[in-house]
Amino acid sequence: MILVIDTSSPSVATVATVPTIDGEATRELSTGRFDPELVKELVRSGTLAKVAVASGPGSFTGLRVGVSFGLGLAMGLRIPIVPLPTLDIQAARSDEPVTAVVDAGRGRYYFQVPGERPRLGEPAAIPGSHDLAGNVADRSSLVAAGHRFKPDDELRPFVEAAESLLRTTREVPYRNLEVEYMHSFLAKR
Repeated sequence: MILVIDTSSPSVATVATVPTIDGEATRELSTGRFDPELVKELVRSGTLAKVAVASGPGSFTGLRVGVSFGLGLAMGLRIPIVPLPTLDIQAARSDEPVTAVVDAGRGRYYFQVPGERPRLGEPAAIPGSHDLAGNVADRSSLVAAGHRFKPDDELRPFVEAAESLLRTTREVPYRNLEVEYMHSFLAKR
């Protein structure tokens, strides 16, 4: 069993398990909160084979909580750790190209247009070339700026998106786990 921890966004924290090679069923354990008690149960079961953590971009505090917890858990259990870029998880929820988006706070969003690097900006700064897919607390400012969200019923669940990324994402040595913070205190231009 692989534990996936995403605390990169202020609006939600997700803990999910995805199948191991032996074909165990995919199931989401917790969405909307990070539940250490649930993780304790998994550890006691002895079935954890790997930990994956959302590696950003995201808020400093949010990322540190999830990554630190995941890294400590992996090290303590002596199991591998895998970084999953936050916006890649959101983009993997769709079969068609989408602009991945997550909350960044203060009316801003981390976003990634297909084929480009992640950026930080207000709704008007996000190109309208693709539908949006992502984890945001309030869509109204994005919709008011002319953006369209890909309908939820056309998106994979978070856990399935993570599973698809885990097929190609490599484990990293504990000391090489990198977290992507984006500077949010830059002067406006």
